[in-house]
Amino acid sequence: MNGTVLDILIYVFDRYMFDEAPEVPEREALARDLESAGFGEANVERALDWLADLAGERHRSGLGAAEGAAPRIHNAALRIYSTMELTRLSVDCRGLLLSLENADILNPGQRELVIDRLLALDVEDLTLDQVRWVVLMVLSSQPGQEQACARMETLVFDPDTAVAH
Repeated sequence: MNGTVLDILIYVFDRYMFDEAPEVPEREALARDLESAGFGEANVERALDWLADLAGERHRSGLGAAEGAAPRIHNAALRIYSTMELTRLSVDCRGLLLSLENADILNPGQRELVIDRLLALDVEDLTLDQVRWVVLMVLSSQPGQEQACARMETLVFDPDTAVAH
């Protein structure tokens, strides 16, 4: 098994987040664990870089909502996708992101982080399932997002669940 970067990310997320492991090992130990699980070294490094970039974006942008934060205020701004984003994100993927934002699962800043992380995967044909996983990873990396994360978990594990608007 070589595994794509997304396969590795899902494996890490499943093993360390859902199993509620005491803590995620340091980068070197995690890399050894992933390589011994059969993932290729190059993709392991790319996946670990992806996770490090996610952590850096969260800290740099201050996207994580504080506990007890006030409800989000919706604005009527329209997201215009670049030509490259339109090429990489299908109509269905963009529609899912819009639905998640309209359902208060994502805020505009989180949407931007999700788009950044999706494009960083370097996957040509992203599926809705892959988008759901990335959204779940982004939300789980942010404090105070337990409710949105729980709603997203439902959508990941039961994709036929409708997103309530």
